[in-house]
Amino acid sequence: MSASTGGHMTTIGLINPGQMGASVGAAATHSDATVLWASEGRSDATRERAERGGLTDAGTLGQLVKDAEIILSVCPPSEATTVASTVIRHGFKGLYLEGNAIAPGRTHEINTMLADAGAEMVDGGIIGGPAWRKEAGTVLHVSGPSASTIVDLFAGSPLHLNIISKDIGAASTLKMAFAAYTKGSTALLSAILALAEIAGVREHLAHQWGETFSTETARRVSANTAKAWRFVGEMEEIAATFEGAGLPGGFHQAAAEVFRRQAEFKDQPTPKLDAVLTAMNKDN
Repeated sequence: MSASTGGHMTTIGLINPGQMGASVGAAATHSDATVLWASEGRSDATRERAERGGLTDAGTLGQLVKDAEIILSVCPPSEATTVASTVIRHGFKGLYLEGNAIAPGRTHEINTMLADAGAEMVDGGIIGGPAWRKEAGTVLHVSGPSASTIVDLFAGSPLHLNIISKDIGAASTLKMAFAAYTKGSTALLSAILALAEIAGVREHLAHQWGETFSTETARRVSANTAKAWRFVGEMEEIAATFEGAGLPGGFHQAAAEVFRRQAEFKDQPTPKLDAVLTAMNKDN
């Protein structure tokens, strides 16, 4: 299925136009598809993102599901199963992109749910920031028998597409493996700095690291805090991914706790490093 075939324009439903989701929905409009969202119960900030992305308001989720041939699910990991269940409850039988940062085990569970309801799923893993501009380099890796249909939706858009396999779970695993390092290492650096602060050796650690690495680490840890609340669930999903492969998941369970302690900085201006470490060390 392409966005435009023989005069027929594809209608896409976007679940949750968050910072990432809205940009993905906007990218799908480049193929002249109509991209719906549901404003019922949503915030003014969500409405602004949807308007920026050129999305069409279906009003309710029920109407969105009724009208959409393809649904894009881009939401916090903790909501992925609930979103799929809700869509199924509304009778959806089209193509569903599971584009959330979840463990492949959960991806397979959602795929089974959708298949049992008469729908089809493509596994997706988004790597990078919001895809408003092609220069952002954001990639949507997809896997599954119908992955090429999702690729067609984003032709000519700022979002880069990559089919990696016909197997459900492959795209999710790639996303988990990538974020295990990029976000997991930020959590590790946060914990190292908190430890050094507690022990009174932070200045000595900075000297040992060198000025460039110390400055970049402080910037990286502080800049991450506004999004840390979102990464708690993702780290838990990564831990489950490792455990499902017979590997230790403790690294990323600890990373989830690090980000949980930084959750107070949600959507706040970038704090000073001292404030971040104070939040990290509240239990001491």
